[in-house]
Amino acid sequence: MNRKEVFFLIFRYIILITLGTFNLYIFYLIFTPLTVIPSFLALKLLFDANLISLTILNPGAVIFIKGFYATIIPACVAGAAYYFLLILNLTTPMGLKKRIGSILFLFSTFLFLNILRIIIFAAIISEDFQYFNQAHTFTWYFGSTLLVILIWFTNVKIFKIKDIPVYTDIKSIWKDVFRKE
Repeated sequence: MNRKEVFFLIFRYIILITLGTFNLYIFYLIFTPLTVIPSFLALKLLFDANLISLTILNPGAVIFIKGFYATIIPACVAGAAYYFLLILNLTTPMGLKKRIGSILFLFSTFLFLNILRIIIFAAIISEDFQYFNQAHTFTWYFGSTLLVILIWFTNVKIFKIKDIPVYTDIKSIWKDVFRKE
């Protein structure tokens, strides 16, 4: 590895550690309004919903829809999923243009699908679906994990990523440290 590659490797991991140190606050600060406002606007168009509250410092919102209160809590915003997608991106060696395109794809795709999920569940609860809790719990535990995995592998295919997160970095460092000269 040359000096530039070493610098960017260290820089990538410092970014991840720094963002993770502050309890994902930056992800919630950015993605709470980006999730809540489009969700609310769509629900307002579809069901004449009302936004009861939106707080940025304590992420979350309450939307009143057809006699029900839908609370969008931090878990609905899914800051940890954005962080995980960023971890996968930043622990994979790639050029800057590809990295930026990849991050934009990962975040925008997850944001869109997350908003769609919120709208669908708000519509389901407003129709008093008797299996709402089971469907919500199932998608909470399994659907969200599957969604993140599918988005990552779609990203890998679109951006033709050949390297493996973390492993490729370790392999490269190992090779440099123990290479025979």
